[in-house]
Amino acid sequence: MKQTPDDALVLRDLVPAEPLLPDSSLPVWAWFFIASGTLFLGILIWYLIRRQKPVGMVDPRKVRDEAYRRAIAELEGPGTDTMQEAATRVSIALRRYLAVVSGDPALFETHEEFVGRHESLAKYPEELRRDTTEGFSHLARLKYGREANGDPATLFSTARQLLDRLHQYQPA
Repeated sequence: MKQTPDDALVLRDLVPAEPLLPDSSLPVWAWFFIASGTLFLGILIWYLIRRQKPVGMVDPRKVRDEAYRRAIAELEGPGTDTMQEAATRVSIALRRYLAVVSGDPALFETHEEFVGRHESLAKYPEELRRDTTEGFSHLARLKYGREANGDPATLFSTARQLLDRLHQYQPA
């Protein structure tokens, strides 16, 4: 068909584009997988939240008992230690116990810092504080003294008694 000059100026209807576009809806099987995945994800999140222990809900008695058991294991016996080695082992065991039980930085302090801090043993009775301070002073003399004399077994026994006294008192 030949166009005449007048035909070029005639406006024609637009060709519809819908038949040329692909179908935009999802098939039923795709909706089923989306719903199943969402449900599975929701159940998984619920399970993980229920299984998780609440943060900050630590039993202080359990922490104290575990620290006590660890200190007892460390104070089991002198073995073949020299007096200086025994004093170091005893000091670390007692300081670790105090650090865990009372939240005290005793494990990371020097002897002078620990003894000079008045709040380090503030939760304990005066007699126990005095005995603990004297015990750590004695351990410091044994650890850093040139001539450390004595029986390591006696040192471990004395340290175990002090540990028992510290553990028997329930700080507020």
